[in-house]
Amino acid sequence: MDNTLVRFGVSLPKYLIERFDAHIQNKDYSTRSEAIRDLIRQELIEEEIEQDGEVIGALHLLYNHHKRELSDQITSIQHDLHHLIISSTHVHLDHDNCLEVILLRGQSRELRRLANKLTALKGVNHGQLYLTSGGAHSK
Repeated sequence: MDNTLVRFGVSLPKYLIERFDAHIQNKDYSTRSEAIRDLIRQELIEEEIEQDGEVIGALHLLYNHHKRELSDQITSIQHDLHHLIISSTHVHLDHDNCLEVILLRGQSRELRRLANKLTALKGVNHGQLYLTSGGAHSK
């Protein structure tokens, strides 16, 4: 990857740049350039995800561990699709609830399918999949 910096000009309406400046200040960016770089990276990552590229992800599941056979179902699905799983962490939040965080790597379509299987299980109270690039668009 060539890291040579290229300067270019952008013309924007005043109201838009004022809103953008407020946004980057709220996000603690030191410069407009860094904020624009992150926006471009985000678009490229979204494109990679939509084109079913290789991505990494984190899936969190919040569930009631008293739900009969739920833990076994979660484990069974993970074993069936072990080639997508990097690691998982299980946390006992309280007497009734557990949090499972599963780190994933694979084609975005496969990771979404795995997340859908797990979050659809009866007894899973909440689940969310977060996808990002496998590193091709790093800083």
